[in-house]
Amino acid sequence: MKHYCQWFGAALIVALAVPANAQTGNGAPSGPHYNLNIIGIDKDKVKTSTMTGSDRHTIFVQLGTTGAPNPKTSYIYLVPGADFQVCDGNSFDPAYDCSGTQFKSVGAVFSLPCNTNISAPTAGDVNLLEACDPTDDNRDASYAVFARGLGKPGKNGTDPYAKMTTCATDLATLEIVCSTENTLDVGALVRKTGKTVFKDVTKELTSLMVCVEDPITLVETCTRYALFDNDFMDFFWQYDNFGLKLAQLRFYPVTQ
Repeated sequence: MKHYCQWFGAALIVALAVPANAQTGNGAPSGPHYNLNIIGIDKDKVKTSTMTGSDRHTIFVQLGTTGAPNPKTSYIYLVPGADFQVCDGNSFDPAYDCSGTQFKSVGAVFSLPCNTNISAPTAGDVNLLEACDPTDDNRDASYAVFARGLGKPGKNGTDPYAKMTTCATDLATLEIVCSTENTLDVGALVRKTGKTVFKDVTKELTSLMVCVEDPITLVETCTRYALFDNDFMDFFWQYDNFGLKLAQLRFYPVTQ
């Protein structure tokens, strides 16, 4: 993917003077960022507008039930772009990209660059990284993603939460493959009682990790694929909601 420096506009220039790891009291870095709110709503309050063609920072998804055995699942499709942008904020109706073209029967759509701020996994016997491709037409940028769950906390020890997983369609098999990592692994998007804290979910939301074990040697090979890798198509976030009313995501530029 072609390297692209004009990201966040003037905010990126300002961010150069701000340490990427400077922490605020809520666990997130300080400095300029893009904010995305994912709002869970009841089925009887489903939005009827397409929610395209605007500078919105919100996406509406299904609201699950706290303590339920199964979630309410929504799909947020990911498309390559130079900047962060909500192309379609309504996950209840057909999915439209940022040009206004429908490409899926249902889902929301979010545009973002391929992230160069990812590294090889450590979970397998052999660990590989398929990074952003500097030769393709997609935009690249270096950034970190932090997330937290907001809204009313649960009761009696049962907390509302959501789980976000990066998935895509394998071009070789045409099967949907989901990452072995998700936001719940790091305790993000759980609304506990008390102060809410951001968690780093960069690798969970901007890469797809696949682990395969050789049936003969039993050697496990884990590969981390950057977003929009050429071996896959139709990247998306699977959003499994167990009662969380608001997920807040922040995207911070990172200098390398």
